[in-house]
Amino acid sequence: MRFPLLRRNYHHPQLPKLSFMASNTTQDPRPPPPPPSQEENLDDLICSSGTTLPEGREEKANENGNTLGQPNGYLSGEARIERAWAHWKKLGRPKLIVAPMVDCSELPFRMLCRKYGAQGAYTPMLHSRIFSETEKYRSAEFTTCQEDRPLFVQFCANDPDVLLEAARMVEPFCDYVDINLGCPQRIARRGNYGAFLMEKLPIVKSLVEKLAQNLEVPVSCKIRIFPNLQDTINYAKMLEEAGCSLLAVHGRTRDQKDQRKIRADWSAIREVKNAVRIPVLANGNIRHIDDVHSCLEATGAEGVLSADALLENPALFAGFRTPEWVDEGEESCKDGNIDQADLLVEYLRLCEKYPVPWRIVRAHVHKMLGEWFRLQPEVREDLNAQSTLTFEFLYGLVDRLREQGVKIPLYLKDSTNTVTRDPNSS
Repeated sequence: MRFPLLRRNYHHPQLPKLSFMASNTTQDPRPPPPPPSQEENLDDLICSSGTTLPEGREEKANENGNTLGQPNGYLSGEARIERAWAHWKKLGRPKLIVAPMVDCSELPFRMLCRKYGAQGAYTPMLHSRIFSETEKYRSAEFTTCQEDRPLFVQFCANDPDVLLEAARMVEPFCDYVDINLGCPQRIARRGNYGAFLMEKLPIVKSLVEKLAQNLEVPVSCKIRIFPNLQDTINYAKMLEEAGCSLLAVHGRTRDQKDQRKIRADWSAIREVKNAVRIPVLANGNIRHIDDVHSCLEATGAEGVLSADALLENPALFAGFRTPEWVDEGEESCKDGNIDQADLLVEYLRLCEKYPVPWRIVRAHVHKMLGEWFRLQPEVREDLNAQSTLTFEFLYGLVDRLREQGVKIPLYLKDSTNTVTRDPNSS
C-alpha cells in the first residue's frame, strides 16, 4: 500500500539551518580554532577539520532521505503499521546493523563496517539536551555523509520537548530517530534515561508519542528485557501503540551487564517479535557470522545488531572472524588474507576523510589491536604515553608491529554464507 505525500499543516519555531554532512576533504574555509588550554583534554580535539555542507544542501539531503513525508500522528493504528513496513522495505530490509556505541559508532567506523558487509548503522548515543543547546557538541559528536545510509540517529532523553528539538535537527539526515531505552550504565541512572526509564512508562510513552506525532522520519526504540517476560511484552506493545515504527531488543536485563558471562535471551526476543506487528531487530550474542544465522532463525527478527565484537573485528559481517572463534583443527576456516592492522589502517584513512575527536580514534586503536598489544606490550605503552596523537604516529605504530613480526590473521570459512538484503524490497 502506498501513502500519498501530505503537506504538514502544523507550525513550529524555525530552527537554524544545520549541516552535519562530512566533507571528503580536510581543507577548511573557517579560521583555525584557538590552541587548546592546558585544562583541555587533547584527545577531545578533532583529528583534522572538514568542510560543512554548502548552503542549500540540507534540503537535498531530506529529498534523498525519508520520503514518506507524513508524521505518524496523522495515521490510524493500522496505517502506522503499514507505514512502518513500507519504510523498512524501502530501505531494503537491512539485516546486518552496527549497534549504537558511545564514542565508538561514529562516521568513520560506520563507513568501515559498511565496507565489510554492514547494511545499516546507529550513531553513538547523543544527549538530547546537550545536542539541542550546544553547537560544539553537535559538530563534534555527529557527522554523516551521503553514503552513510540507512542510518539510525540515537538520543537519550527524558523530556519530550527537548527530544523533539534535537530530533528535528537530524531528521533530514537519517532514516530513523531512535530513543535509547536500554542503556544500563550508572550515568544513565544519574541522568534518568536509558534503561532507568523502564519503571517510568508514562515518560517513555510521552517521548515516543511526541516524536511520532511531529516527525516525518519514523521513530525507533532500543530496549532491554524485563526479568518477567510478560512485562517485556507489555512494554513492547505500549511502544508500538505510542508510535514506535521499529523495535530493537537487547536480550539481557538492565542488571545483566557482563555479556561475556551472560548470554542474551533469544527466546525472549522471539516472544516480543511474535507479540508486535512492527519490524524487530535482535541484539546480543553476535560474535561472528554463524551467530547471525542462528539468531535470525531463533528469533524470527528482521535483522541483528552487533556491538563489541565489531569493535575488535569490523569485518565480522563479511564473514571474517578472530582466532578466538576458530575451533582448533577446523579445516573449513582459512586465513582470510586480512588482519586487524589492515582494518585499522583503513579506519585511519577514513578518519582523515571524516574527522572525529582523537579520543575516539585512540579507543578504536586499542580495540582493534588489543590482542596484538598483548604480544608487544611495549608498543601499547608507547601509545599510552602519547598525550597528542598524529596520523603519522599511528601509521608508524602499525609498521612497528609488522616489523616485529606480529601477525594475527582474520579467518574466513570456506562455506560462509552471506546475508543479503531482501531482493523484493523497493
